Amino acid sequence: MNRIIIDTIDRSQLQELLEEHALVHEAMDTSRVRRIRGDMERAEARRLQPHYIESFFLEAFKRLGGIAKQREPRRYEITHVLAPVRNRDRLIGIGEPILPRYERITFEKPLVAPQGQPLAAFVCPGHPLLDAVIDLTLERHRDLLKRGTVLVHERDEGTQPRVLFYLEHAIQDASLTRSGERRTISRQMHYVELCADGTLRQVHYAPYLDFRPLKEEKPSIETLRDRPDCVWISRDLEQQALRHAVTHVVPGHLAEVREKKLALITKTEAAVKERLTKEITYWDHRAEQLKLEEQAGKSNARLNSQEARKRADLLQARLQKRLEELKLEGQISPLPPVILGGLLVAIQGLQPRIAASPADTQASAAKARAAVMENERRLGFEPVDRETERLGYDIESRDPATGKLRFMRSRGGFPVPTPLRSLKTKSCIPSTSPKISSWPLSSF
Repeated sequence: MNRIIIDTIDRSQLQELLEEHALVHEAMDTSRVRRIRGDMERAEARRLQPHYIESFFLEAFKRLGGIAKQREPRRYEITHVLAPVRNRDRLIGIGEPILPRYERITFEKPLVAPQGQPLAAFVCPGHPLLDAVIDLTLERHRDLLKRGTVLVHERDEGTQPRVLFYLEHAIQDASLTRSGERRTISRQMHYVELCADGTLRQVHYAPYLDFRPLKEEKPSIETLRDRPDCVWISRDLEQQALRHAVTHVVPGHLAEVREKKLALITKTEAAVKERLTKEITYWDHRAEQLKLEEQAGKSNARLNSQEARKRADLLQARLQKRLEELKLEGQISPLPPVILGGLLVAIQGLQPRIAASPADTQASAAKARAAVMENERRLGFEPVDRETERLGYDIESRDPATGKLRFMRSRGGFPVPTPLRSLKTKSCIPSTSPKISSWPLSSF
């Protein structure tokens, strides 16, 4: 009998039915698990790594006048937190206050409480000390983002410079925060690149990972600005980038957020209605039963009809309130994109006195990647060339046995396996030197 029932069930329809009514997908097949694991490993490679936060904080804290002394590997002591930092926390802080001193701070969770060493404060996004330092740094250097700078892409084989704008875009719903403002449900950084021929395109994750600052012996910003290759750069570029973002970037971000959010709201609304309606029906029926018993002279010492009716009314009000909240959450709208700053992407071909041409450099790098990928295949891995996608690494190699990914990045033109920590960049605090500020975006 059981065998007959099993044979008559359409497994695909049963799976679709389970997924349709599930608020959270807890059961996944092997292919979905493998895909999600790969996405998580890529996200891990792209996330804001602890060494980025450490590099930024130490340099920013130093520029504010503070001193953080290293006592153990990647653990620091701050004997005195400056008054401006503590005062800024009083203005913007909403959680625990900044301490006058920290015996130890660290930026990696495993180093918070190593055996035999003092307990360290875990400095990460959301920690009051880091938030105050960021806020003060932005207050002092925010104008440098709009002034712009010049970075060099050494592996670009082209001959025309580009302008890269970075902007912030947020999406909100109609529900309100405690301060009375509409709640932001998604906030993303986007990059729009403009070329001399008028081409505009959205550049994805962290394109600046392939760039480096101008070296002292290279042409100055003024020299690059006066070249014929740069005459097309004008004030109108910022508006062009903004229009491109409104037309192409915003709809994609909105569609991505809206699809997931509305699907979740629809399922949540159905689940709320089903659960609360059953409880309301139960207490309505219970109130009528108790009322009849009371009229017949049978009183219930633990519960009377009025209390049961009150519970039913409270559940009805709760249902209406929750449905109204879900309705507000479903009213999703985009905010206008805001351009935070921009930079000129100079390419190697613009700079004289180079030992090899950009084409030669690019060709040798491509041969090196091909050789590494061939070696990976011989070892049984499944490599994919990601160099053109500017993801912060050049080759992504998958182990078919475990499904885990390895990320490789060029060093000296030859890709090698690169741990996440070695992707560390130089300090991301903007320089106040004339080289950075001599070419403001407002002069485009």
